[in-house]
Amino acid sequence: MAAMATLATLATAMFASRCPRRWGAQARRSFGRSAARGVFDRNTKKTQKERAAADRRGQKYDYVREEVGSRVADRVYDVARTFPLALEIGAGRGHIAQHLSKDTVERLFLTDISETALRQNVAGEMRRHALAADEEFLPFRENSFDLVLSSMSLHWINDLPAALRQIHAVLKPDGVFIGAAAGGETLYELRCSLQLAETEREGGFSAHVSPYAAVTDVGNLLGRAGFNTLTVDIDELQVCYPGIMELMMDLQGMGESNCALNRRSMLHRDTILAAAAVYKEMYGNEDGSVPATFDILYMIGWKPHHSQAKAAKRGSATVSFGDLAKINQDDDKSSTRT
Repeated sequence: MAAMATLATLATAMFASRCPRRWGAQARRSFGRSAARGVFDRNTKKTQKERAAADRRGQKYDYVREEVGSRVADRVYDVARTFPLALEIGAGRGHIAQHLSKDTVERLFLTDISETALRQNVAGEMRRHALAADEEFLPFRENSFDLVLSSMSLHWINDLPAALRQIHAVLKPDGVFIGAAAGGETLYELRCSLQLAETEREGGFSAHVSPYAAVTDVGNLLGRAGFNTLTVDIDELQVCYPGIMELMMDLQGMGESNCALNRRSMLHRDTILAAAAVYKEMYGNEDGSVPATFDILYMIGWKPHHSQAKAAKRGSATVSFGDLAKINQDDDKSSTRT
């Protein structure tokens, strides 16, 4: 244990100033270069999700999905309309749908690459239909749905621009897409700890945490896919664990293990022990637990329709800012005379 503490202290001194945020930027650049040829092994992701769904204890790992699903549902209620036909992609057990009512969504299709997860769906009171389908290849006709939902699945898509174009295509005009995905600096504590430990113990490091998109990237991609009236925001969830092993076990239970094509399948025991020490030294709480940060990107985009409000044409304003300043000056003079 003394050796582990010494390693953690050295790692903090050597890398703390460059670690927490820089790795995320490097990962996003790597993601951009690799997107054309694929970043993720979708077959591996399907296997991971099937195993997680088959675990009898699986629902105890759903706490992040439950929380994010409820927040996506809140955004559906904010729209204040009834959707006759909706689609939830990457639905799993129905983590958004279980928070919706038939007054909001009358009929719902749920899709996921994991048939086992779909069979366990706990969707709400609306009429629903489950269909095993890959989020990268939606098997639906154009202009079919009034609402498309997604929660915690789009960050495993190889070609996100193409996926967003497909979502745009299956929406009816004036339909809305509301989704959430891991992004930003998600799990940066785990990423840094593993990389520092692996660099010290093995002379180099490889990717053990998947790359994530930035909030600015998502807005640009939605616009390029044809959506308008965009809303993109980021929310931070932080969960505390006894240690790094408990975090990694929970990620596996969620079906959120890394499936990048360039990942290493195994970590040496010494590297894991070193990473655990680094994690506690750099990020540990006073009670001995360690935090894990999940940056969640929430996105809303509408398919254009002639009934939607449009921005005024450039130059059509009838009052200038200069005129507004004069009005304020006149008001000040009037109040002084009074």
